[in-house]
Amino acid sequence: MVEVASPASDVPTHEVPQPGVPVLEVTGLCKHFPVRKGLLRRTVGHVYAVDGVSFTIGPAETLGLVGESGCGKTTVGRTVMRLIEPTAGTIKLDGHDVTSLGKKEFRPYRRQLQIIFQDPFSSLNPRKRAGDIVGEPLKVHGIGTRSERRERVAALFERVGLRRAQMDNFPHQFSGGQRQRIGVARALALNPKLIIGDEPVSALDVSIQAQVINLLMDLQRDMKLSGTAVILITHDLGVVAEMCDDVAVMYAGEVVERGSVDAIFRSPQHPYTEALLAAVPVPDPAIKRTKLVVQGDVPSPLNPPPGCRFHTRCPYMVPRCKEEVPALREIEPGHHVACHLR
Repeated sequence: MVEVASPASDVPTHEVPQPGVPVLEVTGLCKHFPVRKGLLRRTVGHVYAVDGVSFTIGPAETLGLVGESGCGKTTVGRTVMRLIEPTAGTIKLDGHDVTSLGKKEFRPYRRQLQIIFQDPFSSLNPRKRAGDIVGEPLKVHGIGTRSERRERVAALFERVGLRRAQMDNFPHQFSGGQRQRIGVARALALNPKLIIGDEPVSALDVSIQAQVINLLMDLQRDMKLSGTAVILITHDLGVVAEMCDDVAVMYAGEVVERGSVDAIFRSPQHPYTEALLAAVPVPDPAIKRTKLVVQGDVPSPLNPPPGCRFHTRCPYMVPRCKEEVPALREIEPGHHVACHLR
């Protein structure tokens, strides 16, 4: 991860990864939120936010989780972190099943999972100084003395492009981009094995987005050396093409296509993936592209359609799509797609 000078002997460091064991393995992950009505608050239905998502991430790999708003990307990230408890499925960290561990049992694994939240304004405690916010994970896990923690926090501030003198400032004294840098520094503090970036630049101005993306790409080089895995949740396919090794495309709570960045961008196999890539603007007016127009609206997660969930908007739909749920199957090494026509 990030090399920071610290006299603390118990600053967290990575264990040597076990050969062939992924950092994260998610199998059949589901999160269904109950819908309650009436005076007795009876459950009348469920919102199928995430429904059977599976993927793996190896050491030093970056997975891009993409899809339109409401497809369940953020819910996947929060469920993997156990900020939201899963309804079904398994979550394995370094081969250990952490799905149903209690708070005490999960605590040693908690330090290995960190998240960069989407909103840099609401994700920081306005009553705490910036240095205390970044140093809080170290304090919670009992790492180092007070002076050692402060020295480590100072090094992290400099690593993300902030000054040591700003450690005593409160969040309202920073710009949006600087607040997100604080969030990045906080995620790096424990040298985690997995970092989840939940659309880390979407709430920032375009010019600030470029600065934070450059920072993340710079940090990514360090993280690859230390074996840290990253899940990048984003709408920006350009960022995915630059930063990610693999891509998982989500639609209505399900993964419809998964594969390497090269395979997905070169030869998308699912109609929804085709539509996403066709919508990416090309900065050259001489290049003409045929856009795949997707009609209709995203189906309600409260009442998803039978069969393939994309069939209500798919231009290639056949009768089988309305009745049978397509399995996510491998069509070439490392490339999986959930479509009856592939």
